Amino acid sequence: MVKYFCSKTDISSTWDHVVSAFWQRYPNPFSTHVLTEDVVYREVTADHKLLSRRLLMKTNRLPRWAERFFPAGMSRSVYIVEDSIVDPVNRSLTTYTWNLNHTTLMSVEERCVFQDSVEQPAATLLKREAWISSGIYGFSRPIQEFGLARFKSNQVKAMKGLEYALSNLQGETTQRLLRDTRKDASEKAKETAKNRASAATVPQKPQQYV
Repeated sequence: MVKYFCSKTDISSTWDHVVSAFWQRYPNPFSTHVLTEDVVYREVTADHKLLSRRLLMKTNRLPRWAERFFPAGMSRSVYIVEDSIVDPVNRSLTTYTWNLNHTTLMSVEERCVFQDSVEQPAATLLKREAWISSGIYGFSRPIQEFGLARFKSNQVKAMKGLEYALSNLQGETTQRLLRDTRKDASEKAKETAKNRASAATVPQKPQQYV
């Protein structure tokens, strides 16, 4: 038996901003359990889709009852594969993630789709699905219940991390816009002063009286 989870959330940012923030969401203060991230594959297809595969290493504190299922000396770190497809034509970002190790204890598969929100302009709809299973005979159900609760908790942190990346991105955009505006104003002022100086040094043609 597999535990299934599904949620839909409207993000108050455009799809373009959300996709940009997606690649910049680590590190952030809400996802300190994410230790590393590495791009292992990337390709732009003939139909302009961006395909990526990343390897992430995460860690989570285990409850005391779960320690019995871990052999002594086994790493508590979890390796996660994240496949993603960015489709700029249809304006969608689809991600698939799953854990590589500790799959007997618990396997978590997740699918996320980011698309333009139909109901809210300038917003992005995130549909998140997850499938949680366990291969521990006799304990699979409580382990799945625990996994679902942990997943929900981590997704709250993940959303806060994405919002953090969005705020940084928008702050950088605002600062860049202010810098460009000041630069344009400064250059325009210099150009005006230069024109005035040139006009002042050009000899005036004497008036002729007939």
